[in-house]
Amino acid sequence: QVQLVESGGGLVQPGGSLRLSCATSGIIFRNYAMGWYRQTPGKQRELVADMTSGARTNYADSVKGRFTISRDNANNTVYLQMNSLKPEDTAVYYCFAQSGLVYWGKGTLVTVSS
Repeated sequence: QVQLVESGGGLVQPGGSLRLSCATSGIIFRNYAMGWYRQTPGKQRELVADMTSGARTNYADSVKGRFTISRDNANNTVYLQMNSLKPEDTAVYYCFAQSGLVYWGKGTLVTVSS
């Protein structure tokens, strides 16, 4: 059974930082591209960042220079370091794993507010 479990969301003030984690099981992690989407009510899900199995990264223009995706193949976990957070970063953040099939986590809420 494949599981992706996000953690690390919460309430943070503008300019602050959070680190999201996505722990996986049931997949051969090193073979999967991993990444993060986010969604706010009334909007389409937006790709935030992804990383191929070969560690090539891709970021949304809105987060370049502020967010960093990384992966730990030994611990089957992908991370999203989020710095200089803005109110418009408020969303539910979803982890995904892709290798042909796509698997999703249930999401973690990030709220950026003073």
